[in-house]
Amino acid sequence: MEFNDYQKKALETALYPDKSKVIYPAFGLGSEAGEVMGKIKKWLRGDDGEAMSEERKMALKEELGDVLWYTAVLARDLGFELDEIAKLNVEKLSSRKERGTLRGDGDKR
Repeated sequence: MEFNDYQKKALETALYPDKSKVIYPAFGLGSEAGEVMGKIKKWLRGDDGEAMSEERKMALKEELGDVLWYTAVLARDLGFELDEIAKLNVEKLSSRKERGTLRGDGDKR
């Protein structure tokens, strides 16, 4: 599935008041990203370094889907298409790689 196709499908289920645009999906994105982190933390704490179970991987897969949904909706609220965000990100990372600045700090490296 292409990013913009996914975004269109995701938007069919984006039901929240216009006055909550940007804010609602931004909070949701943070919340879902936190759930991803929490599931990984519980794996680290509870499995004594064992390989991640398929059950845990599937739970993470679902949470990552929620992260993607909120990203798609937030992007729309800001007037962006997912394809353009993905393209911009790859260009940024490729430039950093070419300049030897993948590692380090700062947004503008």
